[in-house]
Amino acid sequence: MYVCSCFGVTEQQVKKHAEDGACTPRQIASACKAGTDCGSCVRRIQAILGRGACPRRELADQGQPILTDLADAA
Repeated sequence: MYVCSCFGVTEQQVKKHAEDGACTPRQIASACKAGTDCGSCVRRIQAILGRGACPRRELADQGQPILTDLADAA
């Protein structure tokens, strides 16, 4: 199912980015542009991310780029 119609981003893609370390809608947007055009999907992205613990939340809260860190670690 599409989450972001503007950029054709699916729920599965959002979940994959979350598994890769994106903890916030802003980080999802950085990974795939979802939520950066009309913004109507941001609440759906928030719902997909949920309120669960994110192992990289501390880095995100400090404004550090966690997705780059994951790519370097792989």
